[in-house]
Amino acid sequence: MGMSTALETLCGQSYGAKQYHMLGTHTQRAMLILSLITIPLAIILANTGSILSAVGQDPEISRAAGVYACYMIPTLFAYAILQCLLRFLRTQNNIFPMVLSSGITTLMHVFICWILVFKLSFGNKGAALAGSISYWINVLILAFYIKFSPSCVQTWTGFSNESLYEVLPFLRLAVPSAVMVCLESWSFQILVFLSGLLPNPELETSVITICINTTAIILMIPFGLSSAASIRVSNELGAEDPKGARLAARVALVLGVSEGILVGLALVLMRNVLGYAYSNDASIIRYVSTMVPILAASNIIDGVQCVLS
Repeated sequence: MGMSTALETLCGQSYGAKQYHMLGTHTQRAMLILSLITIPLAIILANTGSILSAVGQDPEISRAAGVYACYMIPTLFAYAILQCLLRFLRTQNNIFPMVLSSGITTLMHVFICWILVFKLSFGNKGAALAGSISYWINVLILAFYIKFSPSCVQTWTGFSNESLYEVLPFLRLAVPSAVMVCLESWSFQILVFLSGLLPNPELETSVITICINTTAIILMIPFGLSSAASIRVSNELGAEDPKGARLAARVALVLGVSEGILVGLALVLMRNVLGYAYSNDASIIRYVSTMVPILAASNIIDGVQCVLS
């Protein structure tokens, strides 16, 4: 996700400057680079169980996490390509195909999960496989749309050798973006790791995971605003309209602050029932309710930070 955000700048400016053919070139270059980057990440995932055991995590948790991570490896490659395709469409304001594709994939994902997890009794392995299959379905739907849709005729002209060049300019944008996203994501994962070292690791890990999952779901709203702001600013800069770029940034900031306040209030009001969405364990539900005010406050700050970044 992090490296693909460079496309919001590159494709956005190309679209604003009416250099439509460059959108396809930038996207192809990004897909190639991200696919190569995914290989070492897949190796790390394949050794997740051993890594967790080596740093002192509970053996049973480490084993289960290692198995799950191995079955998630195909997801990495699908996700790398998917993020590039999404930004290719998004930067030319072609939104509906993404919404439709996501909706279809989500509905299919529920069915695939049910088959693999319950009917075939694959358990957590089935959940990981279901995620991989669903991501690849999403990739295929968008790829077919881009290939055959009249709306992409100017921006996708087929694979070009030009995508093999100008790698460094892409990396100059992609690497800092990836570092920023990784540091934010890792800060949450470190909390899960540390919770496994506490006296009651099962309870602490469960509660922290619930809080992080809730935050991740909510963060999709300001993340969407951030992406829209980045694209609009890039479009305006590509069209040499700095005033339009400033206006787009200000509108996104106001929306980000408003979203943070509204969602934060909603979380506080639902703090005593939020835990039921994840568990029936009374101790977990009570613990989650005490964490919600912290989540609400962090959501406001996260919303502003996400939009500004």
